[in-house]
Amino acid sequence: MFATLSDRLADTFKNLRGKGRLSEADIDATAREIRIALLEADVALPVVKEFVGAVKDRARGEEVSGALNPAQQIIKIVNEELVTILGGETRRLRYAKTGPTVIMLAGLQGAGKTTLAAKLALWLKEQGKAPMLVAADLQRPNAVKQLQVNGERVGVTVFAPEPGNGVGDPVSVARASIEQAKRTLHDVVIVDTAGRLGIDAELMKQASDIRDAVDPDEVLFVVDAMIGQDAVTTAQSFLEGVGYDGVVLTKLDGDARGGAALSIASITGKPVMFASNGEKMTDFDLFHPDRMASRILDMGDVMTLIEQAEKSFDSEQAMKAAQKLSGQGGEFTLDDFLEQMQQVRKLGSMSKIMGMLPGMGQFREQLENFDEREIDRIQAIIQSMTPAERANPKMIDGSRRARIAKGSGRQVSDVNHLVDRFFEARKMMMQMARGGGIPGMPGMPGMPGMGGGKRGKAKAQPKKGKGAKRSGNPAKAAQEAQAAKEKAAAAPSNPFGTPGGEPVDYAQAAADLDLSNDFSKFLK
Repeated sequence: MFATLSDRLADTFKNLRGKGRLSEADIDATAREIRIALLEADVALPVVKEFVGAVKDRARGEEVSGALNPAQQIIKIVNEELVTILGGETRRLRYAKTGPTVIMLAGLQGAGKTTLAAKLALWLKEQGKAPMLVAADLQRPNAVKQLQVNGERVGVTVFAPEPGNGVGDPVSVARASIEQAKRTLHDVVIVDTAGRLGIDAELMKQASDIRDAVDPDEVLFVVDAMIGQDAVTTAQSFLEGVGYDGVVLTKLDGDARGGAALSIASITGKPVMFASNGEKMTDFDLFHPDRMASRILDMGDVMTLIEQAEKSFDSEQAMKAAQKLSGQGGEFTLDDFLEQMQQVRKLGSMSKIMGMLPGMGQFREQLENFDEREIDRIQAIIQSMTPAERANPKMIDGSRRARIAKGSGRQVSDVNHLVDRFFEARKMMMQMARGGGIPGMPGMPGMPGMGGGKRGKAKAQPKKGKGAKRSGNPAKAAQEAQAAKEKAAAAPSNPFGTPGGEPVDYAQAAADLDLSNDFSKFLK
């Protein structure tokens, strides 16, 4: 959703590279580019003015670190200001001390309240709660049926005493749901209310009556992140007419410009609490302002990736695979390879996983064009092999490859490619598991002639050919050799294995990397 904004900001920061310090003109030009980027992303004008003003004031101030170059200084400031306008800190649900916790959902029709109610119920269920969904949207055709179907999909009870489609009193249903939850020992009640195509008095009155009837612990305003500037107007109207405690953004995986997410928290003063970013029931989680800011600035979201991995990965399987790769639990086979691939798939689409890594914005087009069915094709090839072939891929000769290709509906070249990739991947993973570094990466530990690692003890041989020019005068040649020795002795040790042992300008090397200050948290 924030692709356009991310690209514009990245281009802005590139213009600052190579500068020794920030001049007044640099600050004004950068602020102008940031203003245009935010306006193009549909961020509300008051928020843009406040944001750009804060960035300019801080860039002119004395707070900037002398250890950072101008681009890094601006990225640091923009990152912190983005976190601020997105709400600052992660806001979590408040649970009732006694009785069931009541959560009421409000918003316009089409914002995705009914689907989101089921996603929230599943998320609470995974947190160890026993939620119950309440069908209080009795206006929209088949809204009750939709909630019942979604509730069945996530394994959550749905309280729906009225058929809906214009029949029944939503206030009575909401009130009765509290007593029902107490009787059936459900500790969270999620009330799905009716929406309208626009703001009207009837909508506000009904929502207010339901709120008064159930006295909710949390009122969540559900807003479609793709409706742009109108999201702010709607949020303000609901705040004045009904009141709410937090905001839930839906359809964050859409292709809209996403300014609503950057505007609502700042204008209404209410935090964004949850975000829905896909069609699956599991595509829902807490909204973390700092992680969203990192995504916008193409610094990735490694923490979310780690959390998803912890929930999805089977630790016992991962341990067995690690033991095999380290040579302690037998040989790593194609069965293990397939298991690991299936584990990764539980995290979601490969493009979404890769998008959480820092710096992947430059590969956005390749990620968007990635064919997710490739994993299915690999699985079909592996499962077309016999158990013996999967355990020992070296036995797969030409005739076996032809049979596997026919059984999986693929070409022989596809089978060849998979087997070759498996051997390469296994070799690399075994090297890493044994602490030998990454094969094929110059200068990494474990590479012959590169220093470090058991296999890298041999010193790199000097390249034959043209060497340093020496004087034909023996006395002068001896003097030059002595000077070279003294220079080498005075030079700092070089842990990176630079050929010839030439001294390295570490300050310049760090500056050339041009990393933002926020990367420090990944290096701890």
